[in-house]
Amino acid sequence: MHSPPHLGISGRIAAYFQGAQITPLLALVALLLGLFAVWVTPREEEPQIDVTMANVIVPWPGASARDVEAMVASPGEQVLSQMAGVEHVMSVSRTGVAVITVQFKVGVPRQTALVRLYDAVGANADWLPPGLGVGQPIIKPKGVDDVPVVALTLHSARPETGAFDLERVAHSIEAELKRVPGTREVKTLGGPGRAVRVEVDPARLAASGLTLHELRGALQSANLGLPLGEVLAGNQAIAVQTGPFLQSRQDVADLVLASRAGKPVYLREVATVRDGPPPPERYVWYGAVEHADGQSRLTEQPAVTLAVTKKPGENAIDVADAVMRRVGELQGTVIPSDVQVSETRNYGATANDKAMTLIKKLLFATLSVVALVFFALGRREAAIVGTAVILTLTVTLFASWAWGFTLNRVSLFALIFSIGILVDDAIVVVENIHRHRAHHPERSLREIIPGAVDEVGGPTILATLTVIAALLPMAFVSGLMGPYMSPIPINASMGMLLSLAIAFTVTPWLSRIWMKGGAGDTKAADAGHGLAGRLAPLFRRVFAPLLATRSGRRNRRLLAAAVAGLIALSLLLPVLGLVVLKMLPFDNKSEFQVVVDMPAGTPLEKTAATLRALGAHLATVPEVTNYQAYAGTAAPINFNGLVRQYELRAGGEVGDLQVNLVDKSQRHEQSHAIAMRVRPELAAIGARFGANVKVVEVPPGPPVLAPIVAEIYGPDAAGRRAVAKAVRGVFEATPGVVDVDDSSIARAPETVLLVDRSKAAQLGVTQQAIASTLRMGLAGDAATYLHDASRTAVPVSIQLPPEMQGGLDALLQLTVRAQSGALVPIRELVQVSDTEREQPAHHKDLLPVVYVTGDMAAPPTDSPLYGMFQMRDPLSEIKGPDGGPLAETFIRQPSSPYAGYALKWDGEWQITYETFRDMGAAYAVGLILIYLLVVAHFGSYLTPLIIMAPIPLTIIGVMPGHALLHAQFTATSMIGMIALAGIIVRNSILLVDFIKLQLAQGTPFRRAIVASAITRAQPILLTGLAAMIGALFILDDPIFNGLAISLIFGILVSTVLTLVVIPLLYYVAYRGRHDAPAADDASIPVHANHS
Repeated sequence: MHSPPHLGISGRIAAYFQGAQITPLLALVALLLGLFAVWVTPREEEPQIDVTMANVIVPWPGASARDVEAMVASPGEQVLSQMAGVEHVMSVSRTGVAVITVQFKVGVPRQTALVRLYDAVGANADWLPPGLGVGQPIIKPKGVDDVPVVALTLHSARPETGAFDLERVAHSIEAELKRVPGTREVKTLGGPGRAVRVEVDPARLAASGLTLHELRGALQSANLGLPLGEVLAGNQAIAVQTGPFLQSRQDVADLVLASRAGKPVYLREVATVRDGPPPPERYVWYGAVEHADGQSRLTEQPAVTLAVTKKPGENAIDVADAVMRRVGELQGTVIPSDVQVSETRNYGATANDKAMTLIKKLLFATLSVVALVFFALGRREAAIVGTAVILTLTVTLFASWAWGFTLNRVSLFALIFSIGILVDDAIVVVENIHRHRAHHPERSLREIIPGAVDEVGGPTILATLTVIAALLPMAFVSGLMGPYMSPIPINASMGMLLSLAIAFTVTPWLSRIWMKGGAGDTKAADAGHGLAGRLAPLFRRVFAPLLATRSGRRNRRLLAAAVAGLIALSLLLPVLGLVVLKMLPFDNKSEFQVVVDMPAGTPLEKTAATLRALGAHLATVPEVTNYQAYAGTAAPINFNGLVRQYELRAGGEVGDLQVNLVDKSQRHEQSHAIAMRVRPELAAIGARFGANVKVVEVPPGPPVLAPIVAEIYGPDAAGRRAVAKAVRGVFEATPGVVDVDDSSIARAPETVLLVDRSKAAQLGVTQQAIASTLRMGLAGDAATYLHDASRTAVPVSIQLPPEMQGGLDALLQLTVRAQSGALVPIRELVQVSDTEREQPAHHKDLLPVVYVTGDMAAPPTDSPLYGMFQMRDPLSEIKGPDGGPLAETFIRQPSSPYAGYALKWDGEWQITYETFRDMGAAYAVGLILIYLLVVAHFGSYLTPLIIMAPIPLTIIGVMPGHALLHAQFTATSMIGMIALAGIIVRNSILLVDFIKLQLAQGTPFRRAIVASAITRAQPILLTGLAAMIGALFILDDPIFNGLAISLIFGILVSTVLTLVVIPLLYYVAYRGRHDAPAADDASIPVHANHS
């Protein structure tokens, strides 16, 4: 057997594995590992982002917002900001409560973060003022697994079936769904609840000589049971306890409160006792929309919603399927026949649809690449490349599972994007074996393969490492965007290493087995030579004027000027607005949300009327299939709502509409276009009701408080609000800026009952007794709870009848007992004062702040960044209350926040800045690593610069490609540009390595220059086309089309230019060492020497 001498490591690996018995077994193991990974890897729509937040809620009943801010929130922020791994500490102080939000840095494990938080709160409990009635802090952790994966809305067409009945059914379903493996929290939203209401008649209560305090004491005393111990009887210990408890409405009504003139005073004599739903604090209804014959029909029914979350690490698809199966089993038993259960959210189904669609695209991309190789090299070579790609994908899926990734849209897009570069190693190796076989038909494949692999082994290893060097630094992008996009660099890098291993092990074995046709396979054998022959005249015509002795220098300068001009023009496209810069475009979802904020103090019924008017308009939109309205409460949150804390929205002035659209396959417009279309009319309807209406879409990437956020800092609360009002005016006056709001509340009346402490003290009445009596009468007080068989606790609440709560007269008739035993009407102990409701006090990172928020809706430049920069000039004219200018910061809070007033930009700008900053740094690190790798391989400082020269050429394709397709340049576009650096350098390495190989064999310099383009054009064009074909399959995705455009147009333009520019640059750099003096156009050859 003839064996090529001096084989390198790649040649020695190929020589061993081409005939080893272990090779097919390794391939089988790789295939089985991939199938195992597909089976066990959890599937979900979006990547799991390990971001932990927590709300620390500190109640302080009766305290003003100013006191809460000064004595609870501010000290609490200082305590909590001391923890390691904290990104932000924010707070909002309102009358009677402080909510301090701690946001940990991305990547801090949830358990570690919560242990630190509980430890900080427990170890520093002395921050709370003792003796002032401040309640214990309540810690509410939040994370991505707190987002419900399934929402089930219960409703009924029967008029007599209301929310109260639906809630009872929902509680029964809760217990069953909690038994489903993988579910974590199951809760009912929108139910009115059940209570036994003791509606007191103040006059009858006073006539009986009783007070509310005494009534509450009687209820609590009568509902007490204690274990008394044991007695011994008949040689047996018998447990003894007191009883009975209050078990029904009748037990409460029959309770004896006191005895007057020897007659019992029953509770029913002084109050009306009701068992059922309390006065409504929230409304939820289901709006079903039917479209037929150009008409829309809306049906609204009372509803409640069941929200189901999953445990961490569980497969969202499996959990959602199990939940829906269990619901189906409960129909007709737990779920009455007249109750409908509508699936209003199923992230498991959407994740499965997305995963299956992407897996199909992955298969189609693989088949397309194999077809490309078939037409270029032949069927045997195509089968070899196809097998190598399948093995690479399967083992990469296993590596992705082992790394901890799930099967989600980003990880699958990473594989589709990688198809074009994963196939490169196999194509280069197979093509070189194919070429050697064509030129050495007399030699056996066992002899040819090691040398052929070794010839391209060094540059293939180097090219693979350069692609990894370009991609891998992106895995270290900080913030929410880092883990969101990390599957792309990590999966692609792992895939590249594995494809290299398969190209050197399995591919030689497959080539030896499947390419045994020898020279007899004329079509396959001549394919490469034929392509080289066809390209040779073209390259002669291209290179002849550029390498000519007399005019070559001028022609080269003209080419360099033309290339530089094209790069400059491409860079001008974003400046001219022909390419819009945006963080990420909106995805095509089947839902959006309408968030409604009424003025403070708006009654629940008016908010509900506003939602009904908005729902009536949405029913006329052809793409809307149903919606759920939530008045006085929040809809089930998504990841966006988790970050924006929508779950804290409660009260008569807030409302949500969760709008569901028909499947995207049944409509022509994307969800973003639909949302933009309905926004103006919804805003107009809201304006008629005095409501602030925002159309909120599911963000494609990391969520923020709002797309455009202006944080107002300054030394004075009133001044901050005044500046915020002026800033809001600029927002509202700027074309395209919509959904404008701020964190202040509208002026709303408030009544304060001022206790005459002197008079109360003389009578022996405490202020606490007066305050608690008034609270019982107006807001109600859960004195005790029924002991019945209900699934939830049923409070026994004392309050005035609803008809007496419309004013203060009945409330002030309530009495308290003086020290003398006489009953004193509260009217005699208080003064009524009318004032305004206090403004909430917001803090961020230990500084007081007021937020102004907005969104951008002005296609095609609907990027919030354009709206932000559009407002800078009018904002610069705003003066603070002190007469000073409004300072502006972009990255950090103002360094001197109390010296004057300042505006700091946040929202999508902050995410965009951090992401592109880190990606730019990753790009730079990648270029440095590529340079170091190429220096190490070639032993030259100049050659790497030549090899990396085509990187700027990608801009000529990327920017015009975005402009041509009217696409926004996004973070995924930047990922494509970074990947292009490695891909294009790979082509340069193949060219330069071949030139050096030819020179080492004695080929004349100019002949070697042209031969490199002719001979290496086929593998370069094949690998380029493969990458473009892989990118074609993600071109239709709203988010990742930027990545596809960068790859398709960048590879198209730069590959063609690289075949000319790299040989020319090498010629210019080294002609002094190698060029022969006498050469003209005729000396440029057609064919190169072949090894």
